Amino acid sequence: MTPFTENVIEIIRNIPEGKVATYGQIAGLAGSPRAARQVVRALHSMSKKHRLPWHRVINAKGQIALQDDESYNEQRLSLEAEGVEIGLNGVIDMERYQWKPSLPPSEVT
Repeated sequence: MTPFTENVIEIIRNIPEGKVATYGQIAGLAGSPRAARQVVRALHSMSKKHRLPWHRVINAKGQIALQDDESYNEQRLSLEAEGVEIGLNGVIDMERYQWKPSLPPSEVT
């Protein structure tokens, strides 16, 4: 596993209940701001193995990015169970729910 991927996993583990982070935000915190797609791949391939709170990761528009109904609904229900309110078209109020780690990116991992 690359150091970037290890950082991504650790960052996702640290997203608190009731908060969300974007793929790009995670990539930036992990040291590669342009690697949002790699965050998607890591989530897809490692969520179950590492028991990651994958449902707390959304797109840059503040929306649930999953296309198929079953996965979309699973993510929506998981977020709502943690108190995250989801508006029309799966939009989440980023001012209210976005995770803002208190440490600088280099110290998060």
